[in-house]
This record gives sequence, C-alpha cells and structure tokens, in this order.
Amino acid sequence: MSWLKRTAPNDPSPLGRMLALGIGFFFLYVPIATLIVFSFNSSPIMTSWSGFSWRWYEALLNDQALLSAAWLSFKVATLTATAAAIIGTWAGYVLARKGNFKGFSLFVGLVSAPLVIPEVVLGISLLLLFVEMDSIFGWPGERGLFTIWVGHTTFCTAFVTVIVQSRIRDLDRSLEEAALDLGATPLKVFFAVTLPLIAPAIVSGWLLAFTLSLDDVVIASFLSGPGATLLSPEIFSRVRLGLKPEVNALATIFVVVVAIVVVGLNAVQRRQARRGL
Repeated sequence: MSWLKRTAPNDPSPLGRMLALGIGFFFLYVPIATLIVFSFNSSPIMTSWSGFSWRWYEALLNDQALLSAAWLSFKVATLTATAAAIIGTWAGYVLARKGNFKGFSLFVGLVSAPLVIPEVVLGISLLLLFVEMDSIFGWPGERGLFTIWVGHTTFCTAFVTVIVQSRIRDLDRSLEEAALDLGATPLKVFFAVTLPLIAPAIVSGWLLAFTLSLDDVVIASFLSGPGATLLSPEIFSRVRLGLKPEVNALATIFVVVVAIVVVGLNAVQRRQARRGL
C-alpha cells in the first residue's frame, strides 16, 4: 500500500482545477450567452451584430403558432410532471419497501423499461396502441393533449421512480418503525413520516419530468395531431429550414425563467437549512 501511495499521481493543483472548471463552464455557457445576446440583435442575420433592438421579442408576441405551441407544452409538461411524480412515488416506494413479492421481477422490468427502450420505439408502440384503441372503441379519437400526456407520463415515470426509490432506501427505517410502535397506521406513517422526508426527491423528480417533457421531440412527433404541436417539435421543424431570431427570443425567456426558479429554490433550501441548524 505504501508503494501505491508513493507511485500514485499527485492531486491536481488548485490552478489546474480552476482551469478545468473554467473550460467546462466556457463550453456550457458561452453558447447560451451568445444566444441571449443575439436575441437583441436588430439584424435578421444570426452571425452579424447590427445594433440593439427589441424587434424579435415583438415578433415573438405576434407569432401565434409558436406561442400556442409553448402554452400547450407548458400544460402537457405540468400534467406529465404531476402524474409522473404521483405514480413514480408509489412505484419507488413499492420497489424500496415491498420487495420479494410474486411478480416483483416483472414489475421492476415494466417500471424500468422506458429507461432502456429507445424513444422512437416507445413512440411507435404508443401510436399503434392508440390507433388500435380508436378502431375498436372509437377512443381516444384525434391525437392531441391526452395522447401526448400519456406518452410523456409513461416515459418520465421511470426517472421519478429511480430518484424516489434511491431516497427511500437511504431513509432510517427506525423512524417509521417508531411511528408504528406508537400506534400509527401504515398509511398515516407514510403521509406523516415518510412523505415529508422524501419530499425533496419528489420535487426533484417533478422538475426532471417537467424538463424531459418540454425537451421531448420524438414521442411528441408520433403522438401529436393537427392543431396539437408542442414547442420542441415546432422549433425543430423551424430550425431545419433556417435559424430565426424569434427562436432566440423565446429561448432567452426560457433561460431567464429557469434561472429565476433555480435561484429561488436554492434560496428556499438554504433558508430551511439555516432554520434546521
């Protein structure tokens, strides 16, 4: 062991760590900063700066197709994140606390399948399912918000399940056992003890599901119908025909909103941590 210690490479210097961190941040945030800067460019050419202007934000307000797609995406993402958080919390609790029941391996496979199945396969499978259901039962009819919501919920629930399951496994079971010894029912223990302890994981899963739903293109392309286009497929179709400054303006609004939400959540968590101390 002493020989290993002598021959092991030294830890990188603080300057080296700062340099590596700076390079990483450069590649991550410089493109975003460039996008924000050029959203205020008065020229329609994306590569040349000709002056500051609010022109493209005004154009964005008049772009009904893009605004309707953004509004539909927010509705679908909110519904998807909420459903995925509820189902994923239940599934994660079952996997962490109710193991070794009959059919457990099948349950694990069904819950984890969306993590390993390509999105294009999942989208085609759900599309065929809805087509067959429509031909047999006459439901759900035209594809739109409901079909996209089902597809996104199926996809996002697996991610929430993994997050909640890992959090439940790290919990001290003596807290739940103490509540049971004091006469609380298992249902009351879950809502009064377990749920508050895993709430940060549920919130994290909700935010992840919301982001994945907003970001999805493949599943939404298969499950959307006329008049029900989400923001990501709409932007993808426009970018294929050439970059437009209106997209920069919309992306800037998204970045600002996300930054405000993240900073606000961090401030709340720090305040709660200080109160806990």
